[in-house]
Amino acid sequence: MAGLTSDIEKFLKALLEESTDGMLEIGRNDLAMQFDCAPSQINYVLSTRFTPHNGYLIESKRGGNGFIKIITIVEEDDYISYLIKNLNEQMTEASADILFMDLYKKKYFTRDEFLMAKYATSDKALSMIDAKSRNYLRSDIIKNILLSVLARS
Repeated sequence: MAGLTSDIEKFLKALLEESTDGMLEIGRNDLAMQFDCAPSQINYVLSTRFTPHNGYLIESKRGGNGFIKIITIVEEDDYISYLIKNLNEQMTEASADILFMDLYKKKYFTRDEFLMAKYATSDKALSMIDAKSRNYLRSDIIKNILLSVLARS
């Protein structure tokens, strides 16, 4: 299985290198058929080899017309990369608000994006999560917001 996993990874990375925009969209079932494996094997490769930590974002849609979009994160922006690598494991609502205001002032966010991030990570929005876990979840959400900023640059 390790050989198949590596073969799928190499294949996808070769396609990414050939792309002009660092983005690849491919059918999950088509890829599974090409490698004569289950779609879950493709999911395994994506979840272990194409992670944000490894420099990739994954978008996918399941179902008959399901697809996988792999986006290479270009770390042109040292500030956002620094924030991602050094983001606290826990973030309070106040800390998140300060970070979002800074990103807005530095023009990484539009006003609407600033407000959306602020409200989406507020204690009110996360009220269904127990108080002990809320700051961990908020930090994860913020990390994904920052990754999306990198992906669009």
